[in-house]
Amino acid sequence: MKTNKLRLGVNIDHVATIRNARGGRHPDPVKAAIAAAHAGADGITAHLREDRRHITDGDIDRLTAEIDLPLNLEMAATREMLEIALRHKPHAACIVPEKREERTTEGGLDVVKGRNNLSYYVRALTGAGIRVSLFIEPDAAALEAARALGAPVVELHTGTYCEAYNLAPTGPEVQRELARIVEAARAAQALGLECHAGHGLTFDTVGPVAAIPAVVELNIGHFLIGEAIFSGLDSAIKRMRALMDKARAESGGARSA
Repeated sequence: MKTNKLRLGVNIDHVATIRNARGGRHPDPVKAAIAAAHAGADGITAHLREDRRHITDGDIDRLTAEIDLPLNLEMAATREMLEIALRHKPHAACIVPEKREERTTEGGLDVVKGRNNLSYYVRALTGAGIRVSLFIEPDAAALEAARALGAPVVELHTGTYCEAYNLAPTGPEVQRELARIVEAARAAQALGLECHAGHGLTFDTVGPVAAIPAVVELNIGHFLIGEAIFSGLDSAIKRMRALMDKARAESGGARSA
């Protein structure tokens, strides 16, 4: 029996953020990745930023060597990051926008205007056998551009939906943003793109996104690391996994074949 189980990628960046606040080796993001694997994660995501504010080059070295789960390296489209990706050969590389002054990724890549620049990185990563994902807004033009670039995977930015929920959980903006994600996921599937989603998802917001059949993977980090302070990382991941599975099953998304 096969099911289209929704995958959970756990982003460990902010374990490194806590470590770097004081220096030293604790808490260890690689230890967190191993714990995430035991708790039911299907993959590990780590964003190596230009300013190395959380994940470091040494972390990528160790993650590549010490974890068994697929590693999804989030990276900006720069020559430095490309060289690192080509050296380590992670399972996947998700190209994300990056501004040094931002606290966190603020939105999707401008794949329409940035198409000429991005094409070089997509080709180079793909040629090395690395699965390329583009982090984009849930937008038809962005999806068309991603397909034209030859990326097999898109990750839809869910941050605007989550921000709307935080401001007014029952407000009309929540449903508008969710509808954009639903429509984009269906369009991605129709274009032959594998569809992932992530950014800002919590226990309260994950269900409606997990219920979208065309979405095959969610990447969640900051919330899980924050929740781990209160309940432990194992408990936080298991609860998120359970909420994802429940939403997928209730939507009819878990099918036998």
